[in-house]
Amino acid sequence: VQLQAFGGGLVQAGGSLRLSCAASGRTFSSYAMGWFRQTPGKKREFVAAINYAGDMPSYTDSVKGRFTISRDNAKNTVYLQMNSLKPEDTAVYYCAADKQLVGVTNYPDYWGQGTQVTVSS
Repeated sequence: VQLQAFGGGLVQAGGSLRLSCAASGRTFSSYAMGWFRQTPGKKREFVAAINYAGDMPSYTDSVKGRFTISRDNAKNTVYLQMNSLKPEDTAVYYCAADKQLVGVTNYPDYWGQGTQVTVSS
């Protein structure tokens, strides 16, 4: 499966952005999808994931209540709605896919290219 993420940008603290990740190449609806982020010198960290049906989202604690992951299987796209953004959310965000939800939260089989999110204070 090929993944392409977009929607990053520069936003002030407290603002919102919506990231999108379009998938192609395989049956999108059979994959669990996730978002990760990475800052220079740090490991890529898990942000959010969602199962193939879209009814089991999960989040890292630091984004709970602010970020929402969703998917549209008809459009082969997964989204990350980011609200109340903080400067510490600044990172390159990556989408990921795996056949298993546990896999997409830890060791995804497929990665998209990153999209930069910068939150100014």
